[in-house]
Amino acid sequence: MCAQRKSSPASTSSLPGPEDIHRKVLPNGITVLCRANFNSPSVSINGYVNAGSLFDPDEKLGLADFTASALMRGTEKHSFDSLYNELESVGASLGFDAGVHTTGFHGRALVEDLTLLLDLLSETLRQPIFPDDEVEKLRHQLLTGLAIRAQDTSDMANLTFDEILFRGHPYARPEDGFPETIQAITRQDLAEDHRRSFGPRGMVVTVVGAVEPKKAMDLISRVLGDWENPNQVDPPKMPELKRLDETVKRHVKIDGKSQADLIIGTNGPRRTDEDYLASSLGNWILGQFGLGGRIGDSVREKAGLAYYAYSNLSAGIGPGSWSVSAGVNPANVKKASDLIVKELKRFVKVGITKEELSDSQANFVGRLPLSLESNSGVAGALINIERYVLGLDYYRRYPDLVKSVTRADVLEVARKYIDSERLAVAVAGS
Repeated sequence: MCAQRKSSPASTSSLPGPEDIHRKVLPNGITVLCRANFNSPSVSINGYVNAGSLFDPDEKLGLADFTASALMRGTEKHSFDSLYNELESVGASLGFDAGVHTTGFHGRALVEDLTLLLDLLSETLRQPIFPDDEVEKLRHQLLTGLAIRAQDTSDMANLTFDEILFRGHPYARPEDGFPETIQAITRQDLAEDHRRSFGPRGMVVTVVGAVEPKKAMDLISRVLGDWENPNQVDPPKMPELKRLDETVKRHVKIDGKSQADLIIGTNGPRRTDEDYLASSLGNWILGQFGLGGRIGDSVREKAGLAYYAYSNLSAGIGPGSWSVSAGVNPANVKKASDLIVKELKRFVKVGITKEELSDSQANFVGRLPLSLESNSGVAGALINIERYVLGLDYYRRYPDLVKSVTRADVLEVARKYIDSERLAVAVAGS
């Protein structure tokens, strides 16, 4: 769809590229990406293993999230307290979080403590013991979080929207599960989930900071290069998603709320789809730019129907979503909903202006260096390169890829994805 032009070296030389991103695949299947930055004394690590909620059985939904949260509750060598004391004594951090497809990890330390950080990463990934008392403490915390979720209009609107849009698909399920499924999970379930889904195959690690890439790779090879798990299973194949054939509306009643949260939307592109950038620019114009783009200007500023209003494009490995969210007075739900649908129809019918596109392109290109100012920002960018197979030169090509998107491209993707007769509409509140 969009023509690709070669980037000017002078404008992109400070961005990560093939000559300063070092990539290696270890014999056990772990992919390592490193980039040096000696302007900072710290180092950031980022990465993931192929363990996510896709593996969760319906009756124990939330298992992957529970397992990820329990990794640092105790290992063969460290108790919960001693593990965090080790990290805090050197001002380092390490954490895990589970998604649909993967369990991610992120950490930070001074460069002289990188060995300690990687040792603890390996230990928590490979040797968690899931102590009974810590598992029960964590269960209580998770159940408390779900109780709070049930009273949160924004959370419930999002949950309901996903249930409508992704019906019959794993994306329809909340990754943190339900109270009854969290109650059903045993310590043995956690251990079994770890045994079958955690392993080196498909794992990715990035290291960015004041360390030579070869040294960082050698350290990772030392602590993780001998990891083998013959029990590791491949992620289940996702079914095809069937799009809505009509508008579906659902209202979740939560008494005593002075605000209702409203989400209206449809399916969007995958991150790897060639029309992702055109969709992303279109979304910025629709409901992100300035005080909320066209949606914010129409629904909040001019009509005064919403406390907030914006659009969101969520794109990853599988089918994405393109939605508009608004917080409104419960009495104004229908008015706000009708006005949002009207703006969607206008967006699809007339497209965007030359000025809107130019301003958004300048924003996308201008904010890229800002997002890569920190080691953690670069580490996350390297993860995206690997996860979505973008190529080591992606950030060098990015400015010209953005500038190559045309008004016709944006109009085409708007008409491809947004159909005002086939929308998911979720409301949560009084």
